[in-house]
Amino acid sequence: MYSSGSYSNRGDSVDKQIAQIEKGEDIIRVALTEFRKRQYIEIRTYYMADDGEWKPTKKGVTLSPDLMREVHQALGKAFEELDTQQGPETE
Repeated sequence: MYSSGSYSNRGDSVDKQIAQIEKGEDIIRVALTEFRKRQYIEIRTYYMADDGEWKPTKKGVTLSPDLMREVHQALGKAFEELDTQQGPETE
């Protein structure tokens, strides 16, 4: 499920893959990116193209670390609310 820090370089952008999660035939990647000397966190869905390469879709989000921290906190609150409604999920 998780990868150990692979890098790619796209012109003036550099990526470090943090995690890869299977979603049916697609994957969701979490990556640290740098664009124009600013750091971002990206969560994006990828699909397997006909040439055998994983290609990004439009489904995803790229946010600054500060904004992603706010999203992380909001997700924690959402899970807490779900837990109070349904009880905690077991793995």
